[in-house]
Amino acid sequence: MGLLIGIGLVAFALLGGALFVLLGGASIIGYATAGEPISVILIDFNSIIKNSTIPIIPLFTFAGYIIAEGKAPQRLVAFARASVGWLPGGIAMVVLGTCAFFTTFTGASGVTIIALGGLVYPILRQTYSEKFSLGLITASGSIGLLFPPSIPLILYAIVAQVPIDTMFFAGIIPGMLILAILSAYCSGWSVFKQTETTRFSLSVFGRTLWEAKWEILLPFLVLGGILKGINLDEVAALTVIYVCVVEICIHRSISVKILPRLVKESMLLVGAILIILGIALGLTGYLNTLEVPMIVLDWIQSITESKIITLIALNIFLLIVGCLMDIFSAIIIIVPLLIPIAEEFGIDKVHLGIIVLTNLEIGYLTPPVGMNLFISSLKFDKSIVLLYRSVLLFIGLLLIALILVTYIPDLSLWLPRVLGKISEPLF
Repeated sequence: MGLLIGIGLVAFALLGGALFVLLGGASIIGYATAGEPISVILIDFNSIIKNSTIPIIPLFTFAGYIIAEGKAPQRLVAFARASVGWLPGGIAMVVLGTCAFFTTFTGASGVTIIALGGLVYPILRQTYSEKFSLGLITASGSIGLLFPPSIPLILYAIVAQVPIDTMFFAGIIPGMLILAILSAYCSGWSVFKQTETTRFSLSVFGRTLWEAKWEILLPFLVLGGILKGINLDEVAALTVIYVCVVEICIHRSISVKILPRLVKESMLLVGAILIILGIALGLTGYLNTLEVPMIVLDWIQSITESKIITLIALNIFLLIVGCLMDIFSAIIIIVPLLIPIAEEFGIDKVHLGIIVLTNLEIGYLTPPVGMNLFISSLKFDKSIVLLYRSVLLFIGLLLIALILVTYIPDLSLWLPRVLGKISEPLF
C-alpha cells in the first residue's frame, strides 16, 4: 500500500501537480501510517507565522517589484555603459552588473530575464554574436542571488536557523568572485575578437550617475542600516518606503494606481513560498522522526570519511536539484536534510548556505531542464537547443567559481568574521 501511495505521489509530481499538495500529501500519509497525529503539521505551519523574520520576505520582494516596474533598468544600464563601456568587454559587464542588481532585489532570475532581456539584448547584439548574447543574458539572470537582500539568502537563514545579516555579508565576496570571473572572460573574449568599445565621456558619465544615484545608493543603505544595528524588518520597511518615494515621487516612473497590481503579483510569489515552507516543515519533521538525515549520514560515512569527496558529492547532488526544482522549493526541502551531514563533517552552516545557493544558481541554467533556459527561449523566441549551446561555456566558468567557494571557506566566512557576525574558528 505504501509503495502504491509513493508511486501515486511521484506520478502527481510528474504531471505538474502543485508542490505544496505533494508535500502536504506526503506529510499526512507519513504521519498517518506512523500512527502520529497529523496536527503536528499544523503546529509546524503555525511556527512559521510566529517567526519574527517572516515579514522581511514580502517587504523586500515588494520593493524589488517596484524597482523592476519603474525605469530603473534604463537608468542603471545607461550609467553602467557610461562607466565601463569603454573597457574591453564593457558592454557585457554592463549586462552582468545590471542583471545582478535586479536579481538581488527581485529574488527571481526569471523576472530579471523578462524585465531586462528586451533592453540589453539589442545592446549586446550590436557587438556580440547571437550565441554569446543569449548565453550571457541567461547566465546573468541568477548571479545576483548571493547579494543582500536576496530572498533566497533570507529563506536559507530562516530554514537553517542562522542570523540573516550573517548570510547577507557571507554572500558578498563569493558574489563578487562570480562577477569577476565572468567579467574577466568577457573582457578576454572581447580583446580576442577585437570588439568595438564606446568612448568614455565625462559629461555622459556625470549625467547618468546623477540620474541613477538613488538606485545606486539602495544597496549601501540596506547594508548600512544593518551595520548600524537597525532591525532587519525595519530595514526592509524603510527600503519599501525609499523605493516608493524614488520611483513615484522623484522619478515619477510609476503611478500610485499600479501599486495594488504590484502588491498582488509580489504577494502571489511570497504566498507560494510561505505555503511551501510551512508544509515542507511538516514533511521535514516526519523525516526527522524516521531519522532520515542520520541514515543518509551513516550511508555517506560508510562510503567515505573524506570531507573533500563529500563536498564533491554534495555539489553534484545540488546541481541536479537546482536543475529540477525552483530555488525556493529546493532550499526549503533539501537544506534541513543537509545540515546534520554538514555539521558531522565540520562544514559551517553559513558556508553551507553559500555552497547551496551557488549550486542552485548554476542549476537554473543547467540543461536539460534549467528554468532560465526555457524563460530565455520564450522571451527571445529561440530554440531550446540554441540556448543549451549558448550557456555551456558560462556554466563552466560558474563551476570554477563553485569550486573556489566550496573549498575556500574564507570566501564566505571572512567578512562576517571581520564584522563580528560569527565567532566560530575557520576550518
